[in-house]
Amino acid sequence: MNWVAPIKDEETLKRFGETLKEVDYKYYIMFELGVGTGLQLQDILSFKNKDVTDKKEITVEIGTKNIKNTFKISDDLQKIIHDFTEGKDPDAYLIYGHQGKEKEKPVSREQAYRVLRAAGHKIGLSSIGAQTMRKTFAWKYYKETGDIYYLQNLFNHASPSITYRFIGEKPNMEVVLKKMTPQENERSRYLLYLNGSGKKRLNSIIKTLTDIRDNFDSPANNDAFYGKVDCLLEELDSLMTNYKAVSYTHLT
Repeated sequence: MNWVAPIKDEETLKRFGETLKEVDYKYYIMFELGVGTGLQLQDILSFKNKDVTDKKEITVEIGTKNIKNTFKISDDLQKIIHDFTEGKDPDAYLIYGHQGKEKEKPVSREQAYRVLRAAGHKIGLSSIGAQTMRKTFAWKYYKETGDIYYLQNLFNHASPSITYRFIGEKPNMEVVLKKMTPQENERSRYLLYLNGSGKKRLNSIIKTLTDIRDNFDSPANNDAFYGKVDCLLEELDSLMTNYKAVSYTHLT
């Protein structure tokens, strides 16, 4: 399964949008709404014209726990949507099906996915999927603001580390550690003590590193081994530097 990545440069983003216009303008609207708000593809496909026209924000339920999150719509995006829906039936689906009675139903998620993938391949992008729009929004927002916590809350992620992985960015541990709330710290303590989880994880890491150290000079090691070790140590060095830089007063 291919990794679905955000589109990170504006020129490629523009080319992708233009390619979707060539297929059908409604797919361009779908894409702009996703990239502009961070909404899930299935939510976008469920909207009727009246749900999004001249709206500054859209509230949707996240998951199965009736959690509601609000997604903001910029002025520019509001105009794009207004121009697209003007004069259309308010009760018709925003991203409607193609013909006949199908116009009473939205485009299916599978069809939308196929269109996104095909558009990506046409301009040389292979890492395109249903989450491309959402990830692109999140990556752009993070690069502009550095606020991983807004994205975490918007997407209802359990931790900022999940959001970092979602957008394909390395965690800024200093930010994460400084902003952890007392409630989060208490929860972490509970989970680390639960069934000895914390010590088990530490022991597993120590064992792996010890094995690497003890076998470091083995003549059986090839260049790939040392390449992997070098990458691992680079990551560890960065994590440890950030961890040590955070005053323990922020953790209590």
